[in-house]
Amino acid sequence: MRWGDKPKGTELPEAQLGGGGTNDRFPSGDDGGDDSGRNEDGRLSYRDRLMRCRLGLGLSIISILMLFIALSTAYLIRQHAAVEHGNGSSVILWQKLRLPPLLIFNTVLLLISSITLEIARRQLLRRALFAPLSDIPGIRQEPSRALPWLAITAVLGIGFLAGQAIAWNILQQQGMFVVGNTSSSFFYMLTGAHAIHLSIGILALLYVLSSEVFSWKLETRCLVLDITSWYWHFMAVLWIYIYALMHFS
Repeated sequence: MRWGDKPKGTELPEAQLGGGGTNDRFPSGDDGGDDSGRNEDGRLSYRDRLMRCRLGLGLSIISILMLFIALSTAYLIRQHAAVEHGNGSSVILWQKLRLPPLLIFNTVLLLISSITLEIARRQLLRRALFAPLSDIPGIRQEPSRALPWLAITAVLGIGFLAGQAIAWNILQQQGMFVVGNTSSSFFYMLTGAHAIHLSIGILALLYVLSSEVFSWKLETRCLVLDITSWYWHFMAVLWIYIYALMHFS
């Protein structure tokens, strides 16, 4: 044995996520792959997979932003449109829409769901961080604590959509329909488009929940939860923008 060499059997387990099998390791990205970002078996490393997924998510967010910017721009332009008459007077063809107070409660639900999802993401990353220590004799791996927070997030998200449906029903009882009043038409378009995109987030949440229930590879669970949380937080911020636009404009 040369000076500085470690005795055999004393090496600590390294965090690896790139290989096959059911290994639970922290996704550090330093998984023994080559400079091309691939592992020894030819698969992409966790870091490269995460960057590609985040790039795809970023492009999707940009397209969603363009849609809502176009809708909100049309909303503001139509709100200030006027019809000129022969006597020089003008009439604003816009009926102010009184937002249902239930929307405030829905907003609180969505913000709380964003917090619970972030807690779930941090809990899963914590478990992944300490996963390599479970190979040391006498140290037991702690159970996953992300599952309850994911379930709470899904329930809150579904509750938000149910609250939106109730708010639409309240407006319809007041005579505010999709066709007829311009202000109500934009309300249904903005909130409906947001509800459709949030439904996609709920489907992603159910996918993450299934990965936790059936104990998929920790690499896959960390990946899908990271992308889902970014998308969900964006939906929460987007809803605050929509509500502020309709309330203060």
